[in-house]
Amino acid sequence: MIEKKLAGKVALVTGGARGLGRAYALRLADLGADIVLNDICLDAYKEFNEEIGAESVAAELEARGVRALAVQADVSDRAQVESMVELSLERFGRLDILVNNAGGMLRPIDKSHASRMSEDEFRYILDINLSATIFCCQVAAAPMKAQGSGKIVNVSSQAGLRGNGSGMMAAYSVSKAAIVEYTRLLAGELGPFGINVNCIAPGLILTSRANAQFGRHLPENQAKAIPGIPLRRLGLPEDCAKVVEFLVTDLSDYVTGQCIPICGGMVLSPS
Repeated sequence: MIEKKLAGKVALVTGGARGLGRAYALRLADLGADIVLNDICLDAYKEFNEEIGAESVAAELEARGVRALAVQADVSDRAQVESMVELSLERFGRLDILVNNAGGMLRPIDKSHASRMSEDEFRYILDINLSATIFCCQVAAAPMKAQGSGKIVNVSSQAGLRGNGSGMMAAYSVSKAAIVEYTRLLAGELGPFGINVNCIAPGLILTSRANAQFGRHLPENQAKAIPGIPLRRLGLPEDCAKVVEFLVTDLSDYVTGQCIPICGGMVLSPS
């Protein structure tokens, strides 16, 4: 039985309708938090045939005994973020936790080279990863400052911490690297208001999108990847959700401005 450390708290999870975001939302619900579940498509789990335990992710959350508010919004649009947070405050009266999970590498990888990526690709990937994170942090910071407390978790990636020899995934890597630095800057500003701001950097995690996009679940691809991971396995969404739990509960009350790799030790290996 998980201790209900977040009972009475309200958490906003972006990109929560599938994959890692869903895992974060479910974990926080198990800890007792009411959840504002955001996604640009609330049925996103269907896109990759991800099995869920109810007719919707919001229903999964409510089955855990918490309140859930599902908000379909594009968080790369500041106006939509403002409307979402306003709706959240109207419904729940407070906002204690923000997990900025929305984003991804949502362009063809073979067109993502540092020297050749198009302006459209560059701007799109920066918007859905970096701009979305900044907008959500800025809008959520106001109610958190007013109440004198809050926990923000941004999501970077191993791609934002390590180079690669191919030059591919350039816009994605740049956006995720920028999220790490933005986290540090925001932590310095919001610390005096009692708000912790941290970041996670997942490695090779077995999600429905990664399996479909990169074939991460295929034995031949795992055989190539696993020797570079000291713990000798790929990660699961729950591995990341447990670290998010640490960062949004009292266990991390004296931790801020940090980026925690969740990669089985992959960060130790040469790129």
